[in-house]
Amino acid sequence: MLSYEELTSPERELWDAFPEGRRVDLRTGTAESDDPVAGAGWGAERTVRAAVVAMLLLGAHDGDRGSGTVASLRLAGARVTGRLDLSGAEVSHLFSLEGCRLEEPVRLYGATTRTVVITDSWVPGVDCELARIGGDLDLRRSVVEGGSLNLINARMAGNLLVSDAEIAGTDEWAVLGGGLILEGSVFGQRLITRGGLRLPGAQLLSGLFLQGARLGDTEGVALAAEVMAASSVDCSQGFTAQGQVVLRSARIAGLLSFEDAHLNGDGTALDCVSMVVGELDHRPAAPPSGVVDLRSAQATWFRDSERSRPGKVLLDGFTYGGIRSAGGGSSVVRGGDEVSRRLDWVRRNPGYAPQPYEQLASWYRKIGHDDDARRVLLAKQRHRRLGLSLPERLWGHLLDVTVGYGYRPWMAGVWLLALTLLGTLAFSTHEPRPVKEGEGSPFQPFVYTLDLLIPIGDLGQRAGWYWSEGGLQWLAYLLIAFGWVLTTAIVAGVTRALQKS
Repeated sequence: MLSYEELTSPERELWDAFPEGRRVDLRTGTAESDDPVAGAGWGAERTVRAAVVAMLLLGAHDGDRGSGTVASLRLAGARVTGRLDLSGAEVSHLFSLEGCRLEEPVRLYGATTRTVVITDSWVPGVDCELARIGGDLDLRRSVVEGGSLNLINARMAGNLLVSDAEIAGTDEWAVLGGGLILEGSVFGQRLITRGGLRLPGAQLLSGLFLQGARLGDTEGVALAAEVMAASSVDCSQGFTAQGQVVLRSARIAGLLSFEDAHLNGDGTALDCVSMVVGELDHRPAAPPSGVVDLRSAQATWFRDSERSRPGKVLLDGFTYGGIRSAGGGSSVVRGGDEVSRRLDWVRRNPGYAPQPYEQLASWYRKIGHDDDARRVLLAKQRHRRLGLSLPERLWGHLLDVTVGYGYRPWMAGVWLLALTLLGTLAFSTHEPRPVKEGEGSPFQPFVYTLDLLIPIGDLGQRAGWYWSEGGLQWLAYLLIAFGWVLTTAIVAGVTRALQKS
């Protein structure tokens, strides 16, 4: 342990100020000379050894403090030389470095501390793995360069504050937070990282706020938060991911927002497989550069934007309780244009999958738009038809044209009316011959046409008259065939509409 006589002038000043919690400020007041990025050139008058800082934090000078004061280390504008290693230590004092340059990484591995503040500073890495921090970890406006911020399995009673910070790791990950338990929030507004932010299995009880942040600079993963639990996640206001955003199996109680975000990951830009979220706001500033994967995800509310939909979105198994309108309400705009836009979104799912259509139709039925629901289910059948064999496709076309697969049964009435009119007009031009002279009811073109078209029952006209003229006889045969086809199509279409396929 160093004696007081061995301390330099700035170290003695820090030693004397510690019991009363006074701040020692070694800055000159000139922005250029106080920039910690260039702090390697600061002289002895601004240099404090890390060993002295550690001695104070570990209780080497707790006495002689004035009444009502709390011992704490507050240092500003210093170059800290040597490694500040508090691994496994129990630190009961506030630790605050402001505008400092640390020559080696800070190690708090397995330590138990109160609030740790390293703001406006330059530091080559911070290791808080397995640490227990009884307050905040504050790195606002600091530059962490040459090493990562390691929070693996750490537990914090307060907040992680990294707003306006820059973190440049030496490998794929700039921030490692697997298993992090945070009773407060992560505030990372305008955070810049070179490398990804990794939070698998993290528990963020008060949320993750990354508005305006820029994560990653590679083709890898910008944000990895598989199985993360959070109250809310805000990646809005220009948030930029240069890599994939992975939220597989995450549990987000409230809002997950990508409003005005930029999702630039290759391959899969956003992976939300099996995620459960209160409200998903997917309205990025531009279409994601890769696939958006929502398979088996669950959302109480869903909101998206037509102008920023991805080229491909995987929707099979995605369920939602409702769709937010552009104005924020729970209703959708009535009319074909709205349904067309929503169907365009569903068709971006590659291949045929019935569930996205069923889910959308269920939503329309829920809000009382039954006509829109039938239109969605009709589009489902048309999409399904593309993958069928030629005979099945032909039969499908017939069902579509005649009764709209049972979702438009009124079309059969239109066909019947048109054919009835055609037959009545055609058969009115000539008189047919009776099958038996002097027997049967008089010929009536309208009733005769109906008797041909309706295969069930007998109106007494079809069997009592025949045509000597070939053209009208062939028309009669054609009407009989159409009658059977329409009847079969109606039965098959309505049956199919009542089944889930």
